[in-house]
Amino acid sequence: MLYYLFKWLDKVKDVPGTGIFQFISVRAAMAAIFAVLISMVFGKYVINFLKKHQIGEIIRTDGPETHLSKQGTPTMGGVIIIAAIIIPVLFWGKLENSFIIMMLISTLFMGIIGFLDDYIKFRQKRNLPLKYFGFISAKRGIKGRVKIIGQIGLGLLIGATLYYNPNFKDEIRTITTTPFLKNNEFDYANLIRFIGPEHRRYTFVIFIPIIIFIVTAITNSVNLTDGIDGLAAGTSAIVGTTLGVFAYISGNTFMAKYLGVTYIPNSGEIVVFIAAFVGACVGFLWYNAYPAQVFMGDTGSLALGGGIAAVVICLKKELLVPVLCGVFFVESLSVVIQVTYFKYTKRKYGEGRRIFRMSPLHHHYEKAGLPEPKIVFRFWVITLFCCILAVILLKLK
Repeated sequence: MLYYLFKWLDKVKDVPGTGIFQFISVRAAMAAIFAVLISMVFGKYVINFLKKHQIGEIIRTDGPETHLSKQGTPTMGGVIIIAAIIIPVLFWGKLENSFIIMMLISTLFMGIIGFLDDYIKFRQKRNLPLKYFGFISAKRGIKGRVKIIGQIGLGLLIGATLYYNPNFKDEIRTITTTPFLKNNEFDYANLIRFIGPEHRRYTFVIFIPIIIFIVTAITNSVNLTDGIDGLAAGTSAIVGTTLGVFAYISGNTFMAKYLGVTYIPNSGEIVVFIAAFVGACVGFLWYNAYPAQVFMGDTGSLALGGGIAAVVICLKKELLVPVLCGVFFVESLSVVIQVTYFKYTKRKYGEGRRIFRMSPLHHHYEKAGLPEPKIVFRFWVITLFCCILAVILLKLK
């Protein structure tokens, strides 16, 4: 909104100094500042509201003992993050930009699913009246398969938009960035080249399912990472900053050509969204850092996951996810390993056995006696290392 106001003042009224707000770097900086301020100011009122209505976290008795003191800490604080992302983007972004629209829809859509899950859990724990429709579990909020359906729906939307939207050029429609290859590019159409000369028209058969898988994997991974104070918000901020660098390079013809990165027209506008995203995470840490005054809940973690997934896919960096989102990847992998091994040993020996003391991985280290702040800081450092490695991998040919 402010972007269009300053554009009008510059072009029509010729007001000196207003032209500076046409630059992506300036608007990104303003979006980040707005996001931090909204998180810190709006966050205080949200926390007081949650306390007043006793919307607090119920701590599992089988979890780390140190978590028992967190009983009753306000949850559903993810609304702070969502507001701090969307409002600055509406003020400073080009709202007709296809990428911006996709980022906002992805964040808000997953945030709404997370909010419904948190709200239903709250009513269930308070034994408040609630109709148990087919999508609601008797005790644990929205059923897991309903969340998966929502994630698949978002992946389908993103994949179909990227594939069929005329705003995306044909030459990069099914291209993705990959390390080690000479030109750093891979075309998904090559996976079905065996069909014949007309194979390209059927690329959607492989392209859209891959996008759906990536969206589902990233959103679930971020959700699993949100288990201790400041972990999900901090790691998301670091990953987001790296994606902001990728977006700025990909949207700049000179820098993209110089660094050998695929040029994606109009993708530079994603920097504005990323700036708000990172600002929202940093501002939320003001209240979420140890000891946390509020938890983001599924409202925040699913919204962050949806935003990261959309950005990664639009920037054609999905094949870098295992490295770029290394902590998220390992956290989700630890759950898969734990559950698989437990079921296997239960079937073979009659009792389930565990590889980790508890999953996701951060709880394993808590059970081992490591202080929560130390675990969070070390995971932040590992995330930073993974992001630097992801940048380096782009230049390995």
